[in-house]
Amino acid sequence: MDTVIPIYYQIKQKVKSWVINREYPAGGKLPSVQELSEKFKVNRLTVRQAITQLVQEGFLISKRGEGTFVTNDENLINRFSFEFRGFINDLLHQIPEVITQSVSIHTIRASNSIRKRLELSPSQVEVTQIKRTRLLKDRLFTFTINYLPTEIGLRIKEKDLYAKRMLKILEEDLGIEFTDAVQTIEATFADTEVAENLGINSGFPVLFVERIMFAKKHKPIELYQSFFRGDLYKFIVHFKNIKGKEGSKWIHRN
Repeated sequence: MDTVIPIYYQIKQKVKSWVINREYPAGGKLPSVQELSEKFKVNRLTVRQAITQLVQEGFLISKRGEGTFVTNDENLINRFSFEFRGFINDLLHQIPEVITQSVSIHTIRASNSIRKRLELSPSQVEVTQIKRTRLLKDRLFTFTINYLPTEIGLRIKEKDLYAKRMLKILEEDLGIEFTDAVQTIEATFADTEVAENLGINSGFPVLFVERIMFAKKHKPIELYQSFFRGDLYKFIVHFKNIKGKEGSKWIHRN
């Protein structure tokens, strides 16, 4: 388990991923709280907190004496699917016009914050830091910083970063199989470095995205941080109106 992100939240997201990926179908029964506590190696109260939140959100249904079940509402599952995956796909992967302008790769001493996020061992004092600026329609669009354990980062070639996305290099070239990710998105202001790399004034509003990518056994592999120019980025979602017995519902259309 990640030491920075609350354990109950990690379990909550993992259960969501099981349902969204149809490991447990609509109406399917989940393992008991005891079984989940043994699986995740945490106490039952922590598991119960995660399950209770999902029940409150309508994603799961608790039946006294029977157990916990996935909702039968496919529309609701689709909505959660968008929440869970939407920004990874739509925000970062489906912008084909983005072109990498500059790349720099350095080995640096890891800060305490980076060490915690990547769960580095005491002997791992350095990480690979990769900085990139990218263009959208010939205008500076995003400034990205990636942090990777050196045994992985040193295998990445600068020339490849001009031609491929980082995720594609890690998955296809280095053979890393990612299982899940935790991503946060917030509005912030550009500091001096971000401003210089985006061609804006210090203090200019930007969209900040941070993501930790996990491989098997919930091993953190990559810490991704990206700053997007607020005046150039537009996030567009296509929704579809589904009419049913209980009225209309708007869901994200894939």
